[in-house]
Amino acid sequence: MSEDDLVAVDVVLVDDHHMFRTGVKASLDGGVHVVGEADTVDTAIALVREVLPPVVLLDVHLPGGDGGGGAEVIRACSDLLGTTRFLALSVSDASEDVVAVIRAGARGYVTKAIDGPGLSDAVRRVAGGDAVFSPRLAGFVLDAFGAAAGDVATGDDELDRLSAREREVMRLIARGFSYREVASELFISIKTVETHVSAVLRKLQLSSRHELTRWAAARRLL
Repeated sequence: MSEDDLVAVDVVLVDDHHMFRTGVKASLDGGVHVVGEADTVDTAIALVREVLPPVVLLDVHLPGGDGGGGAEVIRACSDLLGTTRFLALSVSDASEDVVAVIRAGARGYVTKAIDGPGLSDAVRRVAGGDAVFSPRLAGFVLDAFGAAAGDVATGDDELDRLSAREREVMRLIARGFSYREVASELFISIKTVETHVSAVLRKLQLSSRHELTRWAAARRLL
């Protein structure tokens, strides 16, 4: 799919470093449009409420407000979470930072080591309702939220419905890998990955990657 074919996603970009925001805007592809920028907790809250973007890209550590950073921004906009989704973009890979923003309501967390195409893809996935994490960070979320009440394993019958390849794909997708990353990891085509994911969701009677992550976490499959 070419950039001309992409449905543009409007984004508000929140980071207290001007040069970093400039770099992010330059690296995003034509399918992601930055429609506003903020550099503090207070200006971010005001801007998000004014623009009501589908996605907010925000740093975890921000000046202003009550010192709560990105998590404070999300909590202050909690009434918008049905239409505006937050994706944390931070240099920090500390578990407490990851868990704090996810607990506040963020739909994903990626580190600033991500490249432009990867970030653009993450924005689109979050806009579409997926939960997105840099692979190494998914474990923090799973440890914090995976084994909640009601998510107790029901036995091996469900897992037995999946082929060996479907299980491999399921584990990678649940850890936050993109389709492209799964294809590269398993040396298969992106189309094949899509086919496997569809089969996994159908067999497990799940409706999204987010549900798949919770399903796998509850069974300690990651």
